[in-house]
Amino acid sequence: MHKIFIIGAGRSASSLISHLQERSLEKNWKLVIGDFQKELAESKAKNHPHCEAIFFDANDATQRKAEISQADIVISMLPASMHYLVAKDCIALKKHLITASYVSKEIEQLHQEAIKNDVLLLNEIGLDPGIDHMSAMQMIKGAKDKGYHIEAFESFAGGLLAPESENNPWKYKFTWNPRNVVLAGHGGAVKFLHNGRYKYIPYNRVFRRTEIINIDGYGRFEGYANRDSLKYIEKYGLQNTPTVYRGTLRRPGFCRAWDCFVKIGATDDSYIMENSENMTYREFINSFLAYNPNDSVELKLMYYLKIDQDSDVIEKLHSLDIFSDKKVGLKNATPAQILQKILEDKWTLAPTDKDMIVMYHKLVYGTGTTHRLLTSHMVIKGDDQVETAMAKTVGWPMAIATELLLDGKISMRGVQIPIHPEIYEPVLSALAQKGIVFQEHEIELDPQQMSSL
Repeated sequence: MHKIFIIGAGRSASSLISHLQERSLEKNWKLVIGDFQKELAESKAKNHPHCEAIFFDANDATQRKAEISQADIVISMLPASMHYLVAKDCIALKKHLITASYVSKEIEQLHQEAIKNDVLLLNEIGLDPGIDHMSAMQMIKGAKDKGYHIEAFESFAGGLLAPESENNPWKYKFTWNPRNVVLAGHGGAVKFLHNGRYKYIPYNRVFRRTEIINIDGYGRFEGYANRDSLKYIEKYGLQNTPTVYRGTLRRPGFCRAWDCFVKIGATDDSYIMENSENMTYREFINSFLAYNPNDSVELKLMYYLKIDQDSDVIEKLHSLDIFSDKKVGLKNATPAQILQKILEDKWTLAPTDKDMIVMYHKLVYGTGTTHRLLTSHMVIKGDDQVETAMAKTVGWPMAIATELLLDGKISMRGVQIPIHPEIYEPVLSALAQKGIVFQEHEIELDPQQMSSL
């Protein structure tokens, strides 16, 4: 009997656990779910005959090593900063590890040690990163196998609300880690390649440099540049490709309104605001604005940001109650933490809300005389508050990779991400059977269309 140890039983683990429970009866697996909140682990175990829930403290080295030593494979749903401790133990104890997180510099340095101990540390096998890598590589390889050279690659993804649940002016609520949303764009200039030139967008301009994307049946979206696209040039085999760009999707109007928080400094996470627990939402906003005893906070904000009074941006801001006298109630909080608290009051999914994942790729390729445009998109809706679209698209790839590894169908070792056919082809095939499929559309481009890209 193979033993799978799952660390973390949060919302994104739901579909992962459900899939493994379904397969455990046929495969004779035992699942152990460990979480600091044992009752949360028990709620995911659901008294399944092949599933056990335990209290687990990932910072307890003795317990961590004891549980990992008894497993054949470890799936970590912990925050990314904690994967290193688990990875070190997995290598020492010769156990495979799967995560959905980006490969950190610390994890990357474990590559040779993992190979030496015949261990696979498979990272970035969730949604974004994960399905984005796999679907992109499948498109790129398909074009190259036909003898084409790649001229442009763009990729976007977003965790959004299903159209029937777009019940606020932002058409957005948190479907993933709220902190990541608030801090999106931090960490230096966004980098990408456009028509052979390196481009850099400073943080204070990220949300004003957007492009519109239309997806049949789902309408218009806006995309903004995401992180460092340059590091994917080598990973995706896109050397000598003039345009490489990765971005995040929102509904039109979101970015312009969000930019208000960036401009006033409300997303800053570098310092603590004094007396934050007694501060009101209104005082929080006012603390970033110039002193003027004769003007209201609303007027000062509109003047500072040059927003018209009848702008839909003002409607979005008012919908968050940022001008109210509600107390923040957080001690020693940074501006970003206070903003997150304000947003969580309004952007938490209601019991009847459903989320939606949208992913979109654009590939331009040719032979020198002919050029073609291939677009590909995936749209997945959640079923309810447990089987959300986010939980499915993060959890299912991890579960499928776990099964492939236990069945001996993945032979790679070391620190890896799913950009290799050995991994992405069977994972994408299994995801298609679960309804996660991409719709493709291809056209031939004339010279005028090429010049406008």
